[in-house]
Amino acid sequence: MSAISVNVKTQYIATQSVPAEHKYVYAYTITIANQGEAPAQLISRHWRITDANDKLQEVQGMGVVGEQPHLQPGESYTYTSGVILETETGLMEGTYHMRTDEGAMFDAPIPTFALVPPYAVH
Repeated sequence: MSAISVNVKTQYIATQSVPAEHKYVYAYTITIANQGEAPAQLISRHWRITDANDKLQEVQGMGVVGEQPHLQPGESYTYTSGVILETETGLMEGTYHMRTDEGAMFDAPIPTFALVPPYAVH
């Protein structure tokens, strides 16, 4: 199997957020790196997004931002997407469903990361 690492950076988008309407917008930039010895393609994604009220959103779909990147060993792919929460903070985690060139399917875990505005960090 390929060894896929996932690195996440988040950003609170204050200009698009409307706290009075319970709308908190975050961008997240993800870098997916193939640290294994076999090429692999990202086929689909499955996200679990939980807000501070424990409201769960599940998002599943093909690819990421309309693409299904194919990564050779040592290659990485970076993309930015976004999410809207009803609370100021939340958590995201999930998996990328991957396929090797030989057709073997496997899941690459996306580690849990927090969505927190910069002023809420102590």
